[in-house]
This record gives sequence, structure tokens and C-alpha cells, in this order.
Amino acid sequence: MEPEPPPPPFSSSSSKNDTKLAKTTDLFPLTDDLLHKILSRLPAVSFASAACVSKSWNHLCNQVLSRPKLASALSLDPSPEIAVSEVVDKVLAEPIRPHFVLASIGSGFRLYDVSRLISRKLGSKTPLIISTSLGVIGRDAVTDEVTEVKWISLAGDLSDDDGSVTAEDDNFGIVLTVGFVPGLVVDVVPLLRPTKEPRNAMLEKFVTDIRGFCSSVSGGQSPVAIIVFGMEQEGLVDMKPIVNILGEKVLLNNGISKSNLSDYAMPKETVIVGDERGRFLYKSGNESRNFCGSAKYFTDAVALVFAKDRNRAYGNGNIQFHVALSNGVTPVGPRYKAASVKRNCSDHSTWLTAKLEGQQAVLDGQRILNDINDELGDHAGSSDLYIGVTTRRNCSIRSEKPRLLTSLAFHGVVEGDEEYLYVSGEGIRTGDYFQFYRSDPEAALSSIISVTQKIQNLKLDQNQKNSCSQIFGGLIFSCYGRSEPFFASNVDSVPFLENLAEVPFGGIFCGGEIGRGPLSLVDEDRQESPVSCCLHVYSTVYLVMTCTPP
Repeated sequence: MEPEPPPPPFSSSSSKNDTKLAKTTDLFPLTDDLLHKILSRLPAVSFASAACVSKSWNHLCNQVLSRPKLASALSLDPSPEIAVSEVVDKVLAEPIRPHFVLASIGSGFRLYDVSRLISRKLGSKTPLIISTSLGVIGRDAVTDEVTEVKWISLAGDLSDDDGSVTAEDDNFGIVLTVGFVPGLVVDVVPLLRPTKEPRNAMLEKFVTDIRGFCSSVSGGQSPVAIIVFGMEQEGLVDMKPIVNILGEKVLLNNGISKSNLSDYAMPKETVIVGDERGRFLYKSGNESRNFCGSAKYFTDAVALVFAKDRNRAYGNGNIQFHVALSNGVTPVGPRYKAASVKRNCSDHSTWLTAKLEGQQAVLDGQRILNDINDELGDHAGSSDLYIGVTTRRNCSIRSEKPRLLTSLAFHGVVEGDEEYLYVSGEGIRTGDYFQFYRSDPEAALSSIISVTQKIQNLKLDQNQKNSCSQIFGGLIFSCYGRSEPFFASNVDSVPFLENLAEVPFGGIFCGGEIGRGPLSLVDEDRQESPVSCCLHVYSTVYLVMTCTPP
């Protein structure tokens, strides 16, 4: 029987070093212990070749790479060829078998060019999502220094789907993250929209496709984690209902949550993180899901789905995903109830009047903002304003019984006059309650300290449970409004740097940070709230990956 080769992470021919390793002499015999040490120091390409030499070598390679692993690197070189080469060389410097690839680039790089370069080096069948972001966070591939870079937003000048970019765009850079997660199966699932029906997102199919993938590989319908990216297409795609149906709480008609009633589409144990707005290309391991460039469908969002492998080998351990949130907004003033609501489809905004909670007088936008500015005091004019709207909507997926979902959705405040309060986004209805929130750097810094402590506690807890437990990687999704001048650079990396200095991590600055997960690392103030929030503003979402032995 031929030795079992490793999953093919990339194509490669054996190097001269591989040939030398295959030889032994009477004077220097290659014992298993010595060979194990040599194999563990090989770069990933040579390691993949060595695993194909013989059954015994394959067995030793499987021992070397038996635990989950994350590798990440950042490059700011203006040449996409050099930048991709630097980050790929870094993540493949040690043994790893890519189960998934995440890459985020500046808008100065072409998506198709970078996708082609990465696929050539990491394999065309490896599940991959490559997206444009508003900045990158990670360790430099050359200097190993932690870097947070926020680029200039070119929202109106972004490239078309052909990958072309403007000559003035100098947002150059990439952060690449590669993961090896034995015991899990990973693939990409897109949210498609027929080109002939631009307003009819196939949300039900998105949910059932995720469930179907999980059922096919694990026997259950619920994934362990989802990393989701929304597509920015001139404001046509509203991620709020997409994220809400995946992750919000289910309420009974009386508004009280039942502990034995699971979340609507995905249970609360399923971690959901990501970026609300950007542009992306993807490649699924299932060719039937690859619709990039299709004339029949647009892709409104894409999810990297992690599901348990029903065939996982004993000894792989148990991989868990944990979420922590650094909140960057503070509530201001009383609660209001929307009295009248108008939707402006041309700029995807909402015009509304409101009543103070418990009162009957209808207030116009100018009156409301005057009252809020009085509440703000010295902070008036120095903070970005939002309204946090509590929504309760009946939702159903195909033949399932409709359920009442509740969520907290943020809308940026544009202005107010003697008629209306104008806010960005849609989805607000008459009767919805809302409260104002302001961006608050002091609250953000305080919550970063809290997150740092929570991750430290998680690290200690893992060590106490089992000396072999480990935190093996992490991801950061930070609001574009943070970093300078909101506060100093490299602050959002602090929770990882102070606790996990040797643990690989990568991150991005987002157009809207998505985060939801179990309560282990979530702010205690939100744990008992009947209203949950998955789509945040001025916040940073931290994803921490751990593994415990079986």
C-alpha cells in the first residue's frame, strides 16, 4: 500500500535537500528522533515533499504536524509580486498544510492579480478569500515588527470587478493568514444574488448552503465558526439583515428570551466575525460554489465556514473559537421612539421624527440634535454620532416556523433640520426604539484593558485545564475610525502583544466590524441583555483560537 500523502497545499518538486535527507549512512544513521527534529525544521514545501518519501516519513510528518497551526505575515511593498512573495515565504517557512487562506490587500493592488499569485503558491483547491480592506494589522514578513497601517479611503474610486485600480491609488500592502485546523473541515460558501433581480438577495439559500455543508461533513447543521465578508457595491448590499438572521437572539412574543430556544439560523455557540464592507474574490473547494465573474450571479457576501469533521482522527484535539470585543461608543441621552419614517432609496438613508420614550410630543430632527448636543456638552462636535436602533422582526427560512428576532443596529447620524433627523442606512420602522451613541476613545481604551485581561484569563484557564492546551492564533477586525487620531497607533494589537507575543495573528481595519460569539470573552454588561449586537461601530473584534487535547 502506498504511503498516504498529505493534503496537497501547493505544487512543488523535491529539492536537493530532500534528496540528501532520504539517504542514510552506516556512520550517521537517521533515527526517528533525529529525523523528527529535522523534519520539524523544514520549510513547508520541503516538508510536503518529505512526507511523500515513504510510509515511515509520512507517519513522522503527521506527528510533527498533529496540532493546529496559524501562520500570518504582512508586507507593505508596493509591488504585488514582491509583497505576495514576502508573505508567502514567511507563512511557509515552517511545516504547515493550508486548510484555508485569508488575504486582505490595499485597494492599490488588483484582486485578480494577487489571487492568481497566491493560488499559484498555495494551491488552486485551497479555500481562499481575498478582500480589499481599509488597513492591515500584523507582523512584518521581513522585520517581524507588529504594524498597524490605516490607508486612505477611496470609497468612490474603488476598482470595478475587473480588478482595475486608479493611477492615484497608493494603498499598497497585504496581510496573509494561512490556517491548519485538523479535526475541522473548512470551505467557502457565497451569498449569491441573481443579476436580473438586484434587490432580491438569496438569504435563505445562503443559510441552507451553510447548513448543508456542515451536515455533509459533520452530520450536524451548525458550524463552529464563520468568518464573513460583505461586498460594497454602491450601497446596494445591506449586511444588517444578513448578519442578523445568522446571529441574533430569538425572542418570544412577550419579548423574553428562553434559554432553551436556540438562535435562529446559527446557535449562540457559533462564532461569527468579519468585515461588513469591502470587495473580495473567493475560491471554494467545491467547484459548484465558484461564481466569481459569473454573468448569472452577483456575490453579495461570502463566508469561510468551519465545521467539525465527523472523520477526525483521535489525537487531533478540540479546536475552539473565542470572541472578545473592545467597545468604542458610549450611549448618550434618553431613549426615543420613531414616530414617522421615510426611506430615501437614492442615497440609502432614512428620514425620521421621534418621540421621547413615554411622551406624546413629536420632535423634529433639529430639536432632537439640540437636546443631544446639550447632553454631549464638551464632547459636542468632537465625536461621531450614531443611533442604536432596537429592531424586532419576524423572520422565516423556507418552511420553518417564523420567529421573532431582535437586534441592535447602528446608523450614522448625518444631520437634522426642522423636519427630520437624517441617518445613514435603511431598515428602521415606525415604532422602533433608539438611543444616541457617540464615539468615545476613553471607553475604547478602557475596554482594550478589559479585553487584555480577559485574554490573559483565557490563557491561564487553558494552562490550568491541561498543560498541553494552547492558544495557537488570532484575528483582529478593527473599525476604520480607530487608530490615529482616535488614539495612538498599534493600540488594538495590545491584547495579543501583552498576552500572546509568540502567537501568530493578523488583522484588518474594516468598513464595519462583525462580531458575535459565546459569552466567555464578551463584555459582562452585555451578557444578560435581551438585545444582542453583531454589527458594531468604533469597536475592535478579537478572534482567539485555542486547542485542547482529547
